[in-house]
Amino acid sequence: MDLWHLLIQFVFRVTFGVALCMGVTPARYVTSGFYRVHLWVLMGINTFAALAIFTRQESLEPGAFSWQFLFGVTVGMAFLSYVGSVLWLYEKSAAGELVLFVVAITALIAAGMVTPWSEATSGIGIALAFLDLSSSGLLLGVTLSAMFLGHWYLNTPTMELLPLKRLVILMGIAIVVRTLVSGTGLALQATSPAPLETVFWIFVSFRWLSGILGTLMLALMSWYALQVPNTQSATGILYAGVILTFLGELTSQLLSVDTLYPI
Repeated sequence: MDLWHLLIQFVFRVTFGVALCMGVTPARYVTSGFYRVHLWVLMGINTFAALAIFTRQESLEPGAFSWQFLFGVTVGMAFLSYVGSVLWLYEKSAAGELVLFVVAITALIAAGMVTPWSEATSGIGIALAFLDLSSSGLLLGVTLSAMFLGHWYLNTPTMELLPLKRLVILMGIAIVVRTLVSGTGLALQATSPAPLETVFWIFVSFRWLSGILGTLMLALMSWYALQVPNTQSATGILYAGVILTFLGELTSQLLSVDTLYPI
């Protein structure tokens, strides 16, 4: 699995998490522009993923699915994101939410399509691989969505804070779930016969300090900032949270390439 393969899967994880978190954000508290603009973001990153799949066909073959099928699914997600943005433009919130959930489910399936399941040699390995996809996507998506929504409050300061507070709470839950999944994978890998080198532990330390502990600290800081309330400070903290989450999850993907279990 090369870097482009990992990047394509990363895009699918982000798409799953952002679409899911926007879908569970109540539209009665948030203006429709939030959904419309950030569906454009999903359309853009999936267009990038489709171009990457088209130009890096050899890195995806052989696999359980042809690159043409994966390319079609990715183009479909980009198109659905555009359709969703049009629905939100015309205030069709029910249909817009449905599109968000369809995009989320499709992105999770697409992430599974580019996962090398043959390397998961046991039932627990397969279960952890699936939990790794979903929990990673949720953490990436909720952190990014919370930052997006915090930024939207700067444009529309009269909105209620409840949706943003809920996303920060969900961010904390996602960090706990991610800790359990990655911790289980790390414990199983540490007890496996394969020796673990010092460089491996250095990168594991970086992954946990940035993607888990650092992100948890920033989630708590943003929560306390919202109690003031100060959405501008909370948004700035969430910007930093996005950076740490991205670094942590990308490092996790790189580490998990050569291990039996997700780290």
